[in-house]
Amino acid sequence: MGTHSEADLGVGQLLVRHKAITQEQFEEALELATDWGSPIADVLMSRWWIQADVYSRAFAAHHGMRYVHLDREPPERELLSSADAGVYARSLIIPWRKVDGRLILATTDPSPAMLLFARRKWGPDIGFVVTSKSDISKATQAAFGAHFTHLAVFGLSEADPAVSARRVITRRQGVALYLILSAMAAGLAFAPLATFIALNAFMTLFYLGAFLFKLVLVWFGGLGQAESAAAIDASVRQLDESQLPVFSILVPMFREPDVLPILTRALRTMDYPLAKLDIKIVLEEDDVETIDAARSLQLEPIFEIIVVPASQPKTKPKACNYALNFARGEYLVIYDAEDKPERDQLRKVVAAFQRSAPNTACVQCRLNYFNARENWLTRMFTLDYSLWFDLMLPGLQKIGAPIPLGGTSNHFRIDVLRELNAWDPFNVTEDADLGIRLAQKGYRVGVIDSTTFEEANCDAGNWIRQRSRWIKGYMMTFLVHTRRPLHLLRSLGPVGVASFVFFIGGTAISGLLNPISWALFAVWFITSTTAFAPLFPPVLLYFSLFNLIAGNGLFVYLMMIGPFRRRWTGLAPWALTVPAYWAMMSIAAYKGLYQLVFTPFYWEKTNHGISGQTAREIETARSADRAEREQGADVPARA
Repeated sequence: MGTHSEADLGVGQLLVRHKAITQEQFEEALELATDWGSPIADVLMSRWWIQADVYSRAFAAHHGMRYVHLDREPPERELLSSADAGVYARSLIIPWRKVDGRLILATTDPSPAMLLFARRKWGPDIGFVVTSKSDISKATQAAFGAHFTHLAVFGLSEADPAVSARRVITRRQGVALYLILSAMAAGLAFAPLATFIALNAFMTLFYLGAFLFKLVLVWFGGLGQAESAAAIDASVRQLDESQLPVFSILVPMFREPDVLPILTRALRTMDYPLAKLDIKIVLEEDDVETIDAARSLQLEPIFEIIVVPASQPKTKPKACNYALNFARGEYLVIYDAEDKPERDQLRKVVAAFQRSAPNTACVQCRLNYFNARENWLTRMFTLDYSLWFDLMLPGLQKIGAPIPLGGTSNHFRIDVLRELNAWDPFNVTEDADLGIRLAQKGYRVGVIDSTTFEEANCDAGNWIRQRSRWIKGYMMTFLVHTRRPLHLLRSLGPVGVASFVFFIGGTAISGLLNPISWALFAVWFITSTTAFAPLFPPVLLYFSLFNLIAGNGLFVYLMMIGPFRRRWTGLAPWALTVPAYWAMMSIAAYKGLYQLVFTPFYWEKTNHGISGQTAREIETARSADRAEREQGADVPARA
């Protein structure tokens, strides 16, 4: 069973005597505590054998200490400091009362380590009462909800306004845009042919550059993947489970109660010590339906519901910023509610961090879809993601370019995340923006071969809403980080800037330019007109034809590579229909541009759980949970 303190053994035996747990549960918890390197209390609660307040009361009784309910006897407000609010939330200790001039602290675990920490912070004249983790969390939110909200909304813009999208276009950028448009207008007025040729040359060179750059990325991205994956797998086998760090998981949700069982089931079956998971279900205050649904699941104490107070902008990054104050892990990952990460993903991430350079701040896992074959749109979305995450992002990693992060399954060193003031709540593609900011601060992002499966958008209108938000966010990110072009060049280097232009700016620009190119070609093809001939001098004509035939043909071919690598050969022929998918991206791009001008911070909600496959996944998760309980899963002791 290993060696355990007399306190652990005493509290456990007290719980057994009072039939809060069985002797078998206690003995298994002792073994798991040794294997996992976790406190017995965390093991018992992670297995849902006991509630947190039951254990805390038993702990207090065994040690002859007082147990308090902070909702009934809240901390005295004058003892609390907003500067220490994060300490209270993460360290699970909070000043409670002053008794005869002595400061009494409420904590979940008055261990020797906690006593040492408290004396260093508050001095030697202190005492303790015992309370539960949820009580400290609720008391901290009650006292500092407004403070945490302010930091979540304005923390980045106040600390580093140059990289915040709170102001989308600066005065200098407005002047530059005005001068460019004025020059174009003057050119069209006084030298229309030369101006059209110049614009045509820009479009042609942009397409050629994007085509060549992505070709290089796919080439580099495909090199050495098997060897890298094998090395990570070998490192995973060598991990000492007792030395694995605590991992915080944020699950931001808004009005999607139905998909909760998918993720909760996926997370509780992860191949990682449950007692070392710190999972936050992050919900908006006015989303009563999802809050009720989350509470009705009666989740284990490793899950914590964080309710974000109402404020503007109502965005995912703001909610994550708020929840970050309560995250207690060494690493932190974002998952969406319908996500199904591969079971060993967290272990692979820990191994990847251990093998990586010290300046590695994030490990991005691959994203793909569990409903890939549902309809044409899900097939195209899967082809898109297979190329992006399986080849292009690894290519960016190989050449040392900044990596625009995906919206989920990005695993951070939590200290770096706090150093950078986390996510920009005003940027609706906060993940891509954070990837650029990490690179500018000298940090790198790793990409590993572990996949998180989620729901592919199977409805065209829903897909347009989602993609237009992404493209609007890319436009915001491009505008924010081109405010200081020399700083951008110095911090990213020429290759990094090229990557930034083609990936961040290019995603939006290509969506906006494609309809123009297609319209010109369609008119010429249908009418055989020679009116466009002056716009295409011979050299420009050859490059344009090359882009049209070789470039588009190669892009179709590249879309086939991803599914072949995953042995999804039935999806590959659908790449021939990708021009229709590009047309939808152009619709989304123009919608994103419109919203950038008129509603820049509006977070257009993507509806999840609309797939028939998702409905089956939900029922599978619920059935599995019911079966476990019916087969003898123990009901936790109640307060």
